Amino acid sequence: MSPESPTDLLRHPHHDGSACYAAPGPHRLGAAVPLRVLVPDTADGERGADHVVLRAVRDGEPHLTPAVAGARGPHGTWWHVDLVLVNALTSYRFFVGGPHGRYRWLNAEGVHERDTSDGADFLIRADEQPPSWVADQVAYQVFPDRFARSAGSADRSTPEWADPMPWDAPVLVRGPGVERQWYGGDLDGVAERLDHVADLGATVLYLTPVFEGRSNHRYDAVTFDTVDPVLGGDEALVRLIDAAHERGIRVLGDLTTNHTGREHAWFRAAQADPDSVEAGFYRFRRHPDDYVAWLDVPSLPKLDHRSAELRARLYEGESSVVARWLRAGLDGWRIDVANMTGRMAADDLARDVARRIRATMLAERPDAWLLAEHGHDAGPDLTGDGWDGTMDYQGFTRPLWVWLNGGAPDVADRPGDGEQANDGEPQRVPHGLDFLGLPIDVPVLPATSAVGTMREVHAAMPWAAQSASTLHLDSHDTPRFRTIAGGGTDGTIDVAGRGRRRHLLALALQMTMPGVPSVFQGDEIGLTGTTGEHARTPFPWDRDVWDTPTWEAYRAWVHARTGSVALRRGGLRWVHVGADSLTFLREHPDERVLVHVVRAAVEPLALPLDLLGGALEGVLVGAEARVDAGRLVLPGAPGASAWRLGARGLAWR
Repeated sequence: MSPESPTDLLRHPHHDGSACYAAPGPHRLGAAVPLRVLVPDTADGERGADHVVLRAVRDGEPHLTPAVAGARGPHGTWWHVDLVLVNALTSYRFFVGGPHGRYRWLNAEGVHERDTSDGADFLIRADEQPPSWVADQVAYQVFPDRFARSAGSADRSTPEWADPMPWDAPVLVRGPGVERQWYGGDLDGVAERLDHVADLGATVLYLTPVFEGRSNHRYDAVTFDTVDPVLGGDEALVRLIDAAHERGIRVLGDLTTNHTGREHAWFRAAQADPDSVEAGFYRFRRHPDDYVAWLDVPSLPKLDHRSAELRARLYEGESSVVARWLRAGLDGWRIDVANMTGRMAADDLARDVARRIRATMLAERPDAWLLAEHGHDAGPDLTGDGWDGTMDYQGFTRPLWVWLNGGAPDVADRPGDGEQANDGEPQRVPHGLDFLGLPIDVPVLPATSAVGTMREVHAAMPWAAQSASTLHLDSHDTPRFRTIAGGGTDGTIDVAGRGRRRHLLALALQMTMPGVPSVFQGDEIGLTGTTGEHARTPFPWDRDVWDTPTWEAYRAWVHARTGSVALRRGGLRWVHVGADSLTFLREHPDERVLVHVVRAAVEPLALPLDLLGGALEGVLVGAEARVDAGRLVLPGAPGASAWRLGARGLAWR
């Protein structure tokens, strides 16, 4: 994506799947869905289009429907057309013609003055939609062993697999023994600290696995029937769910469908008898000890979803694991390793597994959320009839890391307030960390590159799936973003604030972009970490050691998010993208919010108010903007701000 002049993107025709541009679903098969396209006027004041044509694929063949020009305002003309959902999943784009013979196509990646493939067309699904409540949420991720100990935790015996650790002892960064470090956090401890989650403003509690395992992470389950006794057992989970629900906080469970632990009862039965039904749950090359395992880790044997009995026990029907724990009160599932589930060699059952899990959830809890872990491009799996959304590492986390990479701290080269000298220059002191699996240091790229990735990745998924996906700065599987931003590598809190400014720029984007923001425990107080294991540092509950400005900024941005319908449910319209700044609109029929994030000092950005389509109504978070001769002038200093604009012209007519 190349840099734009201050008005280039504002003059681009625009459409997305939000309520401003597409009638909200769910839509039944065969229904006509009203769509509209905003076509701004040219710089000379002419209409931006002579005609607009909807191109939709029906039964594999393109079908053309002319749009009709509707309401016209100072920002342009609204064009209206109905899309008939002939197929369960429909792809479409728009031809925008003229004036003076101008040739343009508008698809989910943007505007192109050439023909395009169907690969980036808009997508819409008939009948199936994520639960309506999901778009309004902010999630908080808890790793139970490291969040909080309850008073009763001291009475529990050390499990045989564990090396007990004092709460303030440093975690191992990598290598042997990381999975054995046991700090003794439990579910009653989480319940006792729910006021912290509520004070932050989060509305979903996402728990990493709670089933009994043989490690502190519990992704090596030995059963899906009981909650680990060292976490407090089944009763503790019910107490936590009840306490969360009393505060208006939903609870998301974590289920591994790709593998179990080597000591799982199913796998032990499978090894004991090659003719057992459980032997069909796994992939044996030669029974009993030569079997397929996740990434060749022997403790994690891979499940074989061709087995009908496995499907019945794990996720299909009312007797399954999926159904049982929804009845216990969970509000949805995050599925671990969803991208590999059911996939091996010639077999590809991943989407079938997703559909079956969803069917069980719809029968048990029609409003339950189904979220897939997917570390790269999840678009092909997000067709709307399986996973509601994905953990958006590819379309959000990676772009933010490369734009806001602050490098390793170099105290001699930094002023006392934590700002980096010569900020904005591409040179950085390398972290020595790999780039989310790629064996290079995290690169530094301009915003044009980051936004180009975002647009390309999100173009491959329906708007509904993007809105139901989670936005992560980091997680229990990655280094801490505070470290990426330049805040240190020792696993403690960055109280000096060396990485604070860039961290808070990322926070602003996390809380203002489409999707569900997900905060990993400790990000809100400035914790650092160089690996996923290092990031699992026990939560320091002594508020005197927190980075208070970071905590206050998190509360401000979270509450801005939850209080703004445009930030929760609005569309995304790019306004300006340069190397060191990016600016976009979130638009809803009831509200419009303008977001401006600056990495390094730039010239103030002047935007015509008529093209923005609404008068400045005030600051939501951040700095003041000023109006000068019909232009809204945005600050050029590093920082992040959001302003409310009038919603004139957004309501359907």
